[in-house]
Amino acid sequence: MERLADASASLESATEEVVAKNRLVGAKVDATGELIELKFHTRAYRDMAPAELAAAVTDVVNRARRQMAERVSGVYSPFLPEEVDTRAAMDGRLDPREVLDRMGVSLDDLGSPPVFPSAPFPKEGDRDERTR
Repeated sequence: MERLADASASLESATEEVVAKNRLVGAKVDATGELIELKFHTRAYRDMAPAELAAAVTDVVNRARRQMAERVSGVYSPFLPEEVDTRAAMDGRLDPREVLDRMGVSLDDLGSPPVFPSAPFPKEGDRDERTR
């Protein structure tokens, strides 16, 4: 658990920055992939067509996010079973049934999920016939 906490802590202030090949624009993202900084290094963007500028910005943001995703995946992958594709889990593409199949576990082997009461817990001082 300590190693996992250290791994998480190492990503708290982690950032990835990508700069376009033409040095026009740069993007910085945090460990969640959130865009935290967008910089225009020259004033050349003023002469660009809107679609061209949008493509340049989109490219650097996406590349920064991919780099950070690879970094996060590398940090957390040692804590997951080999059968779990870290990238798929991060992208929301993880299929739990497929993972269980790779582990040789059937959903039938896991049994039924626990059933929780639908009524709220009694408040202090409330009593019913079972508690008298």
